[in-house]
Amino acid sequence: MSERPIPRWAGIALLLVIATIFGGNHIAARVAFDHGSNVTTAVAFRSTGTALFVLALLLLNGISLRTSRKTFLQSILIGLLIAVQSYCLYSAVALIPVALALLVFQTFPMLLSLISWIGGGERPARRVLLAMPVALAGLALALDVWGKSGDIAGRWSELGAGVLWAIGASVSFALALFLITRWLGSMDGRLRSFLFMSVVAVVTLAGGALADAFVFPADGTGWIALALLTAFYGTAITSMFVLLPRLGAVNNAAVLNFEPIAVLGLAWAILGQAVAPLQIVGAFVVVGAIVWMGTGKR
Repeated sequence: MSERPIPRWAGIALLLVIATIFGGNHIAARVAFDHGSNVTTAVAFRSTGTALFVLALLLLNGISLRTSRKTFLQSILIGLLIAVQSYCLYSAVALIPVALALLVFQTFPMLLSLISWIGGGERPARRVLLAMPVALAGLALALDVWGKSGDIAGRWSELGAGVLWAIGASVSFALALFLITRWLGSMDGRLRSFLFMSVVAVVTLAGGALADAFVFPADGTGWIALALLTAFYGTAITSMFVLLPRLGAVNNAAVLNFEPIAVLGLAWAILGQAVAPLQIVGAFVVVGAIVWMGTGKR
């Protein structure tokens, strides 16, 4: 039986909170990288921590871990896509400013809409199709994509590698969300999260061990950041996998575009990064697009 839908307004509010928590995870990741850790270690910690946390929830609530062979194989495939997304996005965060990496990653709702439409799934509402490019245009302003000189080519040579990593994260995450909605919409959200995170943990731990790729933080600050990114990510990803299928991923995933705006605020408060007036204008454009999209009928 499918999980019971929740009111649209409540879902939008919860997705905004989830986006902010995701933002906190990436701020913590950048701090961990700046204090000696690396991408493989961060992904291994957060996926293992999340899998163990969700496993405890499942056991406490008496939820069976048994699934059919078909569902198990489908979960492995989706988990592999999430592993790719995790590694790509953290690689982008390690190379370029956090907010810019997330701006590129936020193209995933558009890709999700196209993949779903081509695959014969849920057709995106017109309001959503109109809101997405407006939100992305606002994000471009908020994140100052062109820089002070207006030299886009020079900006690309500076940021290109990180942008490509973020695009890889966007594509893999859009595919994962599409397959979750198509195959596993009726599965308990906590069980989904456990299966996906277990796959990510196994792949990362095995790959990291074989390649001797683990690099641990050099000081206490790095360890605290590693613990926080695990806690933030586990909370956010579990909540998202529970919530999105109950709202309809195609028409609501764009709300997560708020994450880079949350990162701008967090970066200002935690890292002391200044926010220019034009960036504030972009932030209001994004929030306005999200609110307008959320006021439409389901």
